Amino acid sequence: MTSQEIREKFIKFFEKRGHTVVPSSSLLPTDSSVLFTTAGMQQFKPYYTGTADAMKDFGSLNTVSIQKSMRTSDIDSVGDESHLTFFEMLGNFSFGGYWKKEAIEYAYEFITKEMGLNIDYVSVFAGEGIVPADEESENIWKSVDSSITVKRHGRADNFWGPTGSEGPCGPTTEIYVNGLEVWNIVFNQYYQHADKHLEPLKTQGIDTGMGLERLAMVVQQKQNIFETDLFEPLIKILPENIDIRIQRIMVDHARASAFLISDGVVPSNKEQGYVLRRLLRRLIVHAHMSNIETEVIRELLLTVIKHYSAYYSNLNSETILTEFNKENDKFQKTFKNGLKELEKLTTVDGASAFKLFESFGLPFEIIKEVGGDKVKTLSREEFEAERKRHQEISRAGVEKKFGGHGIKEGDLTAENAEEMKKVTRLHTATHIIVASLQKVLGQKLPQAGADITVERLRFDFTFPRKVTPEELKQAEDIANEIVDKDLPVTCREMDLQEALDSGASAFFKLKYPPRVKVYTVGAESNPFSRELCGGPHVSHTAEIGHITITKEESVSGGNRRIRATIS
Repeated sequence: MTSQEIREKFIKFFEKRGHTVVPSSSLLPTDSSVLFTTAGMQQFKPYYTGTADAMKDFGSLNTVSIQKSMRTSDIDSVGDESHLTFFEMLGNFSFGGYWKKEAIEYAYEFITKEMGLNIDYVSVFAGEGIVPADEESENIWKSVDSSITVKRHGRADNFWGPTGSEGPCGPTTEIYVNGLEVWNIVFNQYYQHADKHLEPLKTQGIDTGMGLERLAMVVQQKQNIFETDLFEPLIKILPENIDIRIQRIMVDHARASAFLISDGVVPSNKEQGYVLRRLLRRLIVHAHMSNIETEVIRELLLTVIKHYSAYYSNLNSETILTEFNKENDKFQKTFKNGLKELEKLTTVDGASAFKLFESFGLPFEIIKEVGGDKVKTLSREEFEAERKRHQEISRAGVEKKFGGHGIKEGDLTAENAEEMKKVTRLHTATHIIVASLQKVLGQKLPQAGADITVERLRFDFTFPRKVTPEELKQAEDIANEIVDKDLPVTCREMDLQEALDSGASAFFKLKYPPRVKVYTVGAESNPFSRELCGGPHVSHTAEIGHITITKEESVSGGNRRIRATIS
């Protein structure tokens, strides 16, 4: 059974059982408490907490998805038989639609009948603190199949904490096949607050996660995940004489990089861009040290696109190769000097390791791998502490220069007053572009996410097809016409229903408070744009500057993404 057949079987199995199929969300989450999307439940977090209505948005209380996921905690471990950075998570979810009995029965049927696998054993929560043992799940498993061995484990193994600092959580039951945990079923019964105390959820929910790579391994009867059809085409590209650990690192990092770039990440020294830079540079250095031509890395990236684009349509070869080529050109000029500098050192501590990164771009992973005895005592924690110290020094310098501090206003955050001015202009530009697109396309465009940095704006919307270049140009022209007219941008606070009755657009997944802010571009009686928004915005459109739409692309089924800049 191929990995694509596994995907299809999983989706169809739950679709037949009343689950709405929801496309994967971006690797860049709307939840600011986490760096990447690390699990399938993240895009559904508002439905567990009651801040969004699943029946309204999905027509069902039950959903199924295959979620692109990324976990940076495993970067140092990549190279063994099981650890990855990027992976796909199969999941079925319920927001008060069904509970433990149905979730366990579905899982048992899918594993044993659809996949034809034998379950070694299952585990349930043994109880700890205020949370009692999950005897209910244990009894359900025994009623489903009396021959199944049920083991009880503590909080470390069978209690799922929230993604981020707080959120839904609860006891779990796990399914083991061939000694490997393949499926984790979470019973969201509690909300964990930032101070770690638990509060019962008003609506209990089901959140399951099953890694496609692990499932493919047991279904295809392979010894490890890198022998599955998800990785075999990539491994074949690399010379056979290369150490197997290096092969695994290179194919993992190529796959992760392709997906990150396609979701809008570009290499940088901050946040998601910093992770991408680490992955790409590790790829480049390993290729150099293994006498592999740069063209082989490009072939790895193109092969990822070839094998995944049928399911993830936003994988774009031009974008991926462009970003790789830029980073490769930049890094090639310095990293060889960095390796020479590393050779000169007798010992490497956090400070000298960070200097190698800052001056020559050498990632921590490469320093550890090629440093030999001189890096024996160097730890990731020591390196990151030094990096954080330098960031704080740099931030202090910025604050001194601009006489300000890190700023948060409304929906926006910035390092200083100058950056806040820029992101505010981009924020208003987003509203204007959305309204312009709606005029060109002749319909409302439900907004599905947005992200604004000091360099650019990005927003997602629901639309069934690609927006043509001609339509994008029309929208851009309309937007700049509104800028040139220097229309007023005004804000009024009003009751939510009054705001909606006035025609104000709203973010379809959010649950709004009784009183809201409404920003209007143009005259109140005949506005160009009117939206519910936390602000801030410019006072007149001419403050924005010239708008340029730089890209339109698919994010996932039914969702499109626009990127734009101002000058």
